[in-house]
Formats: sequence, C-alpha cells, structure tokens
Amino acid sequence: MTNQELQRVYFGAYSFKETEDGWLQAFQYSDAQMEYFRTAFDFWYDRCMATTAKTLEMTTDARTVSFEYRIVWEGSQDSFELAVNNQIMEIRYVRDLPKEGKMVWNLPAGEKDVIIYLPADATVLIRNCEIDGGFTPARKGEKVLWLGDSITQGYGPLRSAQTYVSVANRILNYDIINQGIGGYVYDKKSLMKMDGYTPDKIIVALGTNQYGCETMTDVEEYYETLTGIYGTEIPILCISPLWRGDAPDGLPTLIRFCENVKAIAGRYRNVKIIDGFTLVPHLPEYFLDNLHPNALGAENYGRNLAEEIRRIGF
Repeated sequence: MTNQELQRVYFGAYSFKETEDGWLQAFQYSDAQMEYFRTAFDFWYDRCMATTAKTLEMTTDARTVSFEYRIVWEGSQDSFELAVNNQIMEIRYVRDLPKEGKMVWNLPAGEKDVIIYLPADATVLIRNCEIDGGFTPARKGEKVLWLGDSITQGYGPLRSAQTYVSVANRILNYDIINQGIGGYVYDKKSLMKMDGYTPDKIIVALGTNQYGCETMTDVEEYYETLTGIYGTEIPILCISPLWRGDAPDGLPTLIRFCENVKAIAGRYRNVKIIDGFTLVPHLPEYFLDNLHPNALGAENYGRNLAEEIRRIGF
C-alpha cells in the first residue's frame, strides 16, 4: 500500500506530509495554527502534532494488517489499540514498545469493521502499511471539528481507544478532527479558517484550565471569533467544564465560571449547551488525578455525551 493509498483509510487528519525516507505524518492543525503554537508555548506546540484521535479504519476480509511505525515524541505513554466490530481486541502500550518497529495485527476470519487507534498523546509516523485482503475505507457520518484541552486530547485514560472522544465516536461515527491540546484555554488566536475544510458541526470543551480568571473576556472573544469564521449556521455544541476534585475550595469558583460559560455560549442561536457536571460521577474513582477522567470516567463521559447529543438533537 502506498502512502497515498494509506490516506484513504487514515482518519482524523486535516493534512499529511511525507518525509524523504517515506514516513507519513498526519496533522490536525493547519500550518498557520502550528506556527502560532510554536511561537506561543512549547507545551502546546509539542502536543499540536500528536496523533490525537487518529485512526486507521476499514471494512476488510484480511487476516492481517501491518505497518512500520516511528514514535518521535511522547507526552504520556498511552497505546496503540485494535477494535474489531467496535470491540477492543488488543492493546499495545507505548511504554512496552521500542521507538521504532513494525506492528502486525492479526484479525479474525470473515468480513469485519476494523479500527486501529494510534496514540493520543504521542506523535507517531507510519509507512509501508500492508493488508492481505480486500478492503474499503470506513463510511463516516458528519464532519465534526472538536476543540478542547488535555481531556479532549485524551490524557487521563492512558489508552487511545478509551478517551471520551473515542468512546463517543464509536457510537456517533463522526468524521472528526480533534484539536484538543493539553493545557489549552479559550484562546481566540488559534482559531483560523482551515483552507479546504468546513465542518458540519463543532464541539467545544474548554475552560477547566482557566476557571479562576478575573473576567470572561477570553470566552466571549472565543465564541465571537469562532462564529465569525464559521458563521451562525453551523451547529456548535458547548460542553461546560467537568467537575474536578483536586481543589475543593475552588469548587464554588468553578461552578460560577461554568454558569458564565453557558450564559455566553447561549447568546448564539446556533449553539447548544451540555452541562459537563452531568457527564462524569463526582467521585475520585472516576479520575486519574481528580481532574482528568481515567478509563472508567472517560467511558462514562463518552457514553453520556453521545446520549445527550442525541437527546438534544445536535
């Protein structure tokens, strides 16, 4: 399979670039957005190139799929994972792998839907993908641009297939670009028109990194800029911040911030709102660090989110 053919089954990317030695890298941000992150903050820049929410997806009768991989950056050591007919079949943790190698995934007989999840909090290049059977790319639904912070990028579960976005999207089957990035805030400067790309819907899940701010100006300017770029006809979903238990004394401040976020987002006729406090139980057992949902919390988050999206007709 050539890299051009590989792109047919490679989901979650805005663009691709190939190195001189044949490695394929996928990007979820435009060059202009990545340049902004490079000049703004190294922490953001490293994470804006991660293989966040990127997957290889197909219907196939093959018995094996293989590819060479190279890990060029790690944030946290989550995983490569294989799902067959939406059931997770195999997990390979980054901590157990060499930085470069070849992966061979064995598949059951017969035609089946296959998803291979790439690490959410690492940057992985791949090449020389081989499939020993016929295949067709997965059929996806609406194009959805997902904007968020580390929770949306996928930190917490330490498993790429178990981020809340992955869990929700196994139900919703969106064609997503996930622009979640660790440490991010309501920052209008990263919002830029992406040439050749117009989403059908946009999901915004931000705020937990700035709930102690003195004013709501950043949130107001973010939604003003977002609707200025995409107009007021494209549906937008605002997910207010989740409960967090790492600083109990700050909980009243967080609650006030969430109410203000919902009020600002609610000014726009194309924006629907989901209360993040309703999505994950307010118990430490559901969190890695009382801030980022762990695998159990992300399962609850993703399933509850998908149910709410259907209930409110987003």
